Order: sequence, then structure tokens, then C-alpha cells
Amino acid sequence: MSAAVVTKVRLGALTSAEAGLRLRAGATVLLPLGSHEDQGPHAPMGDYMSAELISELIALRAISAGHDTVVAPPLPFGGRDFFGSRPGGIALRQATLRLVLRDMLECLLRHAPGRLIIVNGHGGNAQAIHDVTQEILLESGVLIPSFYLWKIAGGLLPELLGADHAARSSGHGADPLASVAMHLFPELIRADLIPAAPAPQRTIAGLPIGGFGTARFEGVEIGIPVELGETVVTGDATLCSAEAGALITERLVALGAGLIAHLSSHPGASVDG
Repeated sequence: MSAAVVTKVRLGALTSAEAGLRLRAGATVLLPLGSHEDQGPHAPMGDYMSAELISELIALRAISAGHDTVVAPPLPFGGRDFFGSRPGGIALRQATLRLVLRDMLECLLRHAPGRLIIVNGHGGNAQAIHDVTQEILLESGVLIPSFYLWKIAGGLLPELLGADHAARSSGHGADPLASVAMHLFPELIRADLIPAAPAPQRTIAGLPIGGFGTARFEGVEIGIPVELGETVVTGDATLCSAEAGALITERLVALGAGLIAHLSSHPGASVDG
């Protein structure tokens, strides 16, 4: 297979013949998931674009290491959580997301006897991913890992940016997504609309909202099914930068390509020990 053909990583760009050849040969398939939601007044709503582009970079890195990889078209609409009232937001009910995800995975598994990895870019997708992939594992023994970009990136921020910087820049509308978007899509960033400070602390039922779907009571976190009705930027987005985004993206790409390499030498779903 020529280098020109191998570097076609988008499944949608392959012919059916090309796809069949590579999938039958054991290519890994990455399925990007994201969302279309408010990311603050300064960042594009379609954060699924970041999940798709990072998946493509992972695939190219894996191919360069000898592990063929293709990227399925992204599911751009995430599971409904806290942003349904924002202008332009499009989300799927959790029950709908599970059905759509199940159909997508079954189609890919039918023609992809190699490995399948979900590259997730939205917290509202996490439960549906777990439910559906667990069902598939129990029914057919097929293991489908999920690579949750922003949860992984959030854990890397203190190492990459310093603990103090990470503590101040982390949050919705800020790191890690804003810096990654600044790196990947600088032309889409509205630098003139970056908030000068994080949003002030809000309350519900007299309780301070601690995060999305949570509040604080006597020092502990409790679940609150609150929908956010206005733009919320909970981190200091003025600290975000394309430079930070480049560091975050590089680590995610290296980890993703490393996961593909690891799974290529550890097939199956048996639990050791």
C-alpha cells in the first residue's frame, strides 16, 4: 500500500475498496464524539471539531509508528446535560444518544475486525459510552476503550502548565478546551470577547453551585440537575493560549497513539489476575 493511500485517515475520504482492505488487515478505528454547545463567548461551539482533528493527529502518529488507523466521521451532537437553553446548542437525549451510539458501533464492528476506540470530547457522553460499550462487552466479548480527551487533559494541566496556573485557568470556557481551540482553530477564536474574569459564584436553593450538575453542602458535593441558562466561564480564560494548547494537544496525541500501539499487542478482553 502506498504512503499516499495510508495517510488518508478519514474513513469518509476512503473508497469502499480502500476501507475494506485496511479494515480487514486490522486497522484501528477511532470514533470521535463531541458536542455542539456554549464554550463561552470567545470559543467555537462545535468542540466536536477538536475531537475529530485530535483523532486525525493520533491516527497519523500511529501510522508513522506502523499501526494503521482510520478515523470515523464524528458524532457532533453530545448527550444533553447543562447547556440545552443556550442559543445554537444542539444535544441528544441520553436515551437517544445510547441508541445512536449503539448503531454506529455495531456498523463499525461489522466491518472492522480490528480495534475500535472512542475518542470522547464531551462529559455528557460519558455515561452513554459506558452503558453501550459494557453491553457490547457482555454480549459479544468485544472490548471498546474510551479515550476521554478533556478528563485526561485536565489531569495533565498541573504538569504541563504548573499547579497554580492550572488551578486558575481550568474550567468551562477555559482550559483545557479553550487553549486547544486556540491552537487548532486560531481563526475561530474571538479574542476580543474573552471574559476578563471567571463568572461569579452562583447558587441554587441557597447552595453554591460547585460544578456542572453539582452543588456544595457543608463541604461535600451533591448532585443538582441544574441547567445553565447563560454563558458560564468558570476558569480564567485570559490565561489560555495557543502555546498551552500545543502542549496539551501533543500529549493527547502521544498518549492516543501509544494506546493504539499497546492494544495492538494486547488483543482481547480478558482480565488478568
